[in-house]
Amino acid sequence: MALDGITLYGIVNELKSTLLDGKIDKIYQPEKDEIIIFVRNNGNNYKLLLSSNANFPRAYLTDENKENPITPPMFCMLLRKYLQGGKIIDIYQRGFDRILFIDVLSRDELEKEIIKTLVIEIMGRYSNIILIDKESKMIVDSIKRVYKDMSKIREIVPDIKYEMPPLQDKFTIKNFTKEDLSRELKLKSGKKVDKALLELFEGFSPVLSREIAYRSSIYDKYVDELTQNDIEKLNLNLNILKNHINNSIFKPCIAYIDGNPLEFSIIELTHYENLIFYKSINEAALNFYKEKANAENMRGRSHDLKKLIQNLLEKLYNKVEKQVEELKEAKNADIYRLYGELITSNLYKFKDKTDVLKTTNYYTGDEISIPLDIRYTPNENAQIYFKKYSKMKNAIEILSKQIEETKREIEYLEGQLLNVEQSTLPSEIEEIREELSDLGYIKKKKINKRQKTISKPLHFVSSNNFDIYVGKNNVQNDYLTTKFADSEDIWLHTKDIPGSHVIIKTQGKTVPDSTILEAAKLAATYSKAKNSSNVPVDYTLRKYVKKPSGAKPGFVIYTNQKTLYVTPNNK
Repeated sequence: MALDGITLYGIVNELKSTLLDGKIDKIYQPEKDEIIIFVRNNGNNYKLLLSSNANFPRAYLTDENKENPITPPMFCMLLRKYLQGGKIIDIYQRGFDRILFIDVLSRDELEKEIIKTLVIEIMGRYSNIILIDKESKMIVDSIKRVYKDMSKIREIVPDIKYEMPPLQDKFTIKNFTKEDLSRELKLKSGKKVDKALLELFEGFSPVLSREIAYRSSIYDKYVDELTQNDIEKLNLNLNILKNHINNSIFKPCIAYIDGNPLEFSIIELTHYENLIFYKSINEAALNFYKEKANAENMRGRSHDLKKLIQNLLEKLYNKVEKQVEELKEAKNADIYRLYGELITSNLYKFKDKTDVLKTTNYYTGDEISIPLDIRYTPNENAQIYFKKYSKMKNAIEILSKQIEETKREIEYLEGQLLNVEQSTLPSEIEEIREELSDLGYIKKKKINKRQKTISKPLHFVSSNNFDIYVGKNNVQNDYLTTKFADSEDIWLHTKDIPGSHVIIKTQGKTVPDSTILEAAKLAATYSKAKNSSNVPVDYTLRKYVKKPSGAKPGFVIYTNQKTLYVTPNNK
């Protein structure tokens, strides 16, 4: 989701109330496309983040601490020269365009007052941070220089006049009428309503357009299908938004899907189910981008680890397939014993070398042909078949054990694959990686013990107010089962399916069936069967769950269990 012009309008209003007349104390450039400005105002310290990152361009107050380069980049030094020690005298936006202007009053070398404007253009991969002279509009420099051969539209280099991006021919939320809306919608024939709104209104993003269409009950409609009543409802909701903007009545929120931040907005996104609301737009923006960055980090870490585990599993799948084939062959060992016996009993018949013995199988009375190797005598051929029989009989026991071991490894790694998918924090991914390296599956990675943090299991409260805990990896599973749970607590796990350990804390009370059912659904949800129905979940008291000596992390055995069949919460 890109930061839209309507949301930026709200951020600008908050920045004005917080930073206006503030003094710029420090300026840092922790990333090649990011500036942090420290501002002191009304006895408080603030950190303003300005980013021209192609994926996440943004501007808001932050509480994050980043490591700065030892040698400041040139653009950072330039900003310090012109802005550090200066006073913020204005913060504004062009209409609802995604361009933020910050005017800073400072003094030059001759102690003459000058005003420099910091321009933050939030335009995807064309985003930029530009310092210009307020009076002459000449560019001092920019965080990204854009030369003629890079853009046909405009050049952004020092000592040329700053030209703003051309305005799009759109309405703003403040200057439209119902007649305008009705007329312009007719010109958008063949388009869905949300797409039409996106093209009509300055500062609208896809998510804001969808929300207005959803509130007007025309989310799935095309412009051609709109009735007069539909247009009335649409006009009403646009005017409600207009009123909220004019009176700064905002309801900042972040929308989540599967625990991951998807969108954030200045207004309540009613077309999403899982929302978290914030007191300020800056706070919502900060948390959204912080969680987005964490999610991106998680995706990178989990992708690499998932690929590694999948490669290990592929080898094990091939290994067990070969072992099963070998076992099938070994189970046919009796034929070689029969060959040996029949050759031995017919030795008197051999006069010339032959590559086959045709005789009668005295067990069945049927004719049988036995292949012979003419390099050896008939008796030696018999001994070869007896040795092969003996070897294969021994192989049956060995292969059966090997197949069980391989299957246990597969079950373990499939469980780890599930753990990676359920992880929501980098520390949880690192716990899985460390476990795999301890068991010799992957190379050990140096870990700074002082920075190592222990992740926490998921915590839920049942409808009957019982605490339920769910492990997201084997470290958490072992902790819940062997250390955290009391003997009379209830332990749950999907039956013969990789999944999380689930604990219901009983506190010495009788746990109602409804709570056990809720916990069983959580066990199914956080298992390999999360997309299935009628999933078997075993439950028993914690005292009946044992961890065998030397067992892999997360592995336990249990008795006295009962089984419930449930459908996961996400089905």
